[in-house]
Amino acid sequence: MPDDQLESELRTRRSGSFGGVASAYERFRPGPPPAAIAWMLPDSARTVVDLGAGTGAMTRDLLGQVERVIAIEPDDRMRGILATNLPEVTALSGSGESMPLETSSVDAVLASSSWHWMDADLALHEAARVLVPGGTLGVVWAGPDPDGPFVSQAQAMLSEASSAQGGSGTRSAGEPDLGHQVMDTENRVETVLRIPALSPFAQPEHTTLTWDVPLTADELIGLLGTFSWIITMPDARRAQVVSLARQVLRDGLGISGDVTVDVQYRSEVWRTHLN
Repeated sequence: MPDDQLESELRTRRSGSFGGVASAYERFRPGPPPAAIAWMLPDSARTVVDLGAGTGAMTRDLLGQVERVIAIEPDDRMRGILATNLPEVTALSGSGESMPLETSSVDAVLASSSWHWMDADLALHEAARVLVPGGTLGVVWAGPDPDGPFVSQAQAMLSEASSAQGGSGTRSAGEPDLGHQVMDTENRVETVLRIPALSPFAQPEHTTLTWDVPLTADELIGLLGTFSWIITMPDARRAQVVSLARQVLRDGLGISGDVTVDVQYRSEVWRTHLN
């Protein structure tokens, strides 16, 4: 199978995997910080789309800031949790490439940790279609900083523990090395909004935000279990990874029970507007 076809199939498999852990995703995956939303969202916005809304981590923070929030999410299980928890939101089945919305009908389209799963060219075209003239497109990624002190230390220790147990074992295609990317947000995706030269959108502005989140061992393991490369592992392999990660947290870092560790989070935030 050609590499590009294999990559496409792996991407499709991963992007569709989150519904299987929808409840855990709702519990362990926070949305972007309020400052990121405020930076993306124009004061004049009245109707806003949360694109690839998942279980509603960003959606709930948009409520009260605008008159109408429309959450678009392709996975029925993820969208079901959102609709149950946030009944005041208009929750629709759709994707970045195909939004069930009228042309020039919304003031802003925001996407939180979902843009990398979309076909960027098609999603830009569709966002331009549904936005009013001058409307805003905002894209944000938020999660544990792969270069933060805790994650860097945990990755190094996990790599060492994995080697001590005879290596990381058999890995499926596309699975990252344990020590190298255990806490990376979706295997170090490119957290960049690229605007082609002939796009109707202006070249984007960008800012980076960092903050600390205190997490227990159970919360760290729960978070780990919401990453697509973990979800798509064979059951036995996943159990092995989780067991090793918990061992490193307990024996190597002293994190167990109610003990917390400050995990640095990072948010890459982009905004642009229709010319």
